[in-house]
Amino acid sequence: MRAVIQKVSHAQVDVLSERHRETSGKISHGFLILLGITHDDNEADASYIADKIANLRIFEDEAGKLNLSLKDTGGSVLLVSQFTLYADARSGRRPSFSAAAPARQAESLYQRTAELLRAHGLTVETGRFQTHMQVSLCNDGPVTLLLDSKKLF
Repeated sequence: MRAVIQKVSHAQVDVLSERHRETSGKISHGFLILLGITHDDNEADASYIADKIANLRIFEDEAGKLNLSLKDTGGSVLLVSQFTLYADARSGRRPSFSAAAPARQAESLYQRTAELLRAHGLTVETGRFQTHMQVSLCNDGPVTLLLDSKKLF
């Protein structure tokens, strides 16, 4: 499981259809998280990512050090599914997405990750799975991190 985490002062995701635009999720300060899921991801990957996100200390304390977490600051999460995080563009000009999990598996783990984040006491807004979305954000810092549950150091 891969997560691109952006510390934001605000973020929003809109779902688009042929004739309609609807805001699916919107937060003020917190994290915009783009979440990619691959074939062999499971509950342990979702748990690892949720725990890391909930406890990641990348908000400034009184001394200006990145020392506070979402829990410490009362920040929220905007979680957006992003299968393209598993794109392979090494050969040719069109990326392959074969490393991305099938939709049914990915949606289940995406929803489970949102549940686990809520279990940490966080407010979680979401995009809508398998729809065309537009994400807007103001990256604060800027601070952007990449987590990968398979690259445990």
